[in-house]
Amino acid sequence: MDHVASLQCTLCDRTYDADAFRYVCPEHDGYAGVLEVRYDYDVVRERFEADLEAAGGGLDGVVPDQWRYRAFLPVAEDATSVTLGEGGTPLLAAPRLSEALGVTTLVKDDSRNPTGVLKDRASSVSMTKALHLGRETVTCASTGNAAASLAGYAARAGLDCRIFVPAAAPAGKLAQPLVYGADVLAVEGSYEEATALSLEATEAYGWYNRNAAINPYQVEGKRTVGLEVAEQAAAAGVSPDWFVFSVGDGCTIAGGWKGVREFRDLGYADDAPRMLGVQAEGASLVHDVFHGEEDPVAVAERLAEAGGSADTLADSIAVGQPANLVKAVRALRESGGDAVLVSDEAILEAEALLGRTEGVYAEPAAAAPVAGVRVARERGIIGPDETVVVCVTGSGLKDTKAAGRAAGEPISIPPDLDAVAERYGASA
Repeated sequence: MDHVASLQCTLCDRTYDADAFRYVCPEHDGYAGVLEVRYDYDVVRERFEADLEAAGGGLDGVVPDQWRYRAFLPVAEDATSVTLGEGGTPLLAAPRLSEALGVTTLVKDDSRNPTGVLKDRASSVSMTKALHLGRETVTCASTGNAAASLAGYAARAGLDCRIFVPAAAPAGKLAQPLVYGADVLAVEGSYEEATALSLEATEAYGWYNRNAAINPYQVEGKRTVGLEVAEQAAAAGVSPDWFVFSVGDGCTIAGGWKGVREFRDLGYADDAPRMLGVQAEGASLVHDVFHGEEDPVAVAERLAEAGGSADTLADSIAVGQPANLVKAVRALRESGGDAVLVSDEAILEAEALLGRTEGVYAEPAAAAPVAGVRVARERGIIGPDETVVVCVTGSGLKDTKAAGRAAGEPISIPPDLDAVAERYGASA
């Protein structure tokens, strides 16, 4: 991987050989020393432009899948890609949602990925790495979405898959990994406890761990959403002012920022948007550290020992101990961005608003960015003349119970046309 320069610790900046696989920096307790992949961008540029020329296309905003950006991904040139066609999701104009929010809004609809979630971008990269490393069994801890994503891609790669989920994970989300043939282990405890157990099993059995909490290559797959938005917006002649994500572990917003920043720095886009991180009120640590005075590195090191807790219906961002805290806070600060909190009620309202205005069916965590834009508009963080991109990270089909709470119940009527006329009038 001559386009990958090194792996660098986010806490102490120590660097490691990119070809020597490791999860975290060993100089820190537990798994606090999350690593960042660093690149030789001269090589990346050379390969990316050569790939575009060979494909007979330019930076036209037409993205067939995320492997268009292979030159940006930390995989060997001879590695066989494990893919289900992830990426290449649309950037949608959203005129009715824009009117409701009082600001021009575009929707990056990543619910259209193969297993219905943005995490497919990361699973594709990590399973490609696992195959190339000769691993036979893969694992992760998840509240549901990463479980389904990993299981689907493990099945595609022909690998055994063993997943740890908290017992409270939505049943609908667990059907997917079971259909994909994974062993789903429901841990009688929290997400943090499921994560801890998955890490113990990783060490004990030598399984390949996909957890975004520790696997440095996960963020690299997720960052293709930023590369795509930068390319699609540039092709449309749009320069977004804000890129809005819900935040759980912190790796998705960190990846999104890395992607749009790279396209700007390499000259493929004129500018990069500011990042807006949206958290639930019951899982607010990234927001709190961003707005506080304590160094995120110190908080991350303390969390490695003390842990944390979360309480929100948006299970995909119900993370009390965000492993990528440092990366997330840096993304917000480097981009000149901001962070807001939203209530569970506001998240459900946003889920219904996104559905009825634009026909996009999002799970609660994926609708949280819409609620966050509303809060940011009310507070003057986002101006009325700006343009925002909200990233919908997962399908509403992942959590139909929450969707029912957001949208209400069907209207019961007798099998009689008079009942229809009673509701809509004789000339309806």
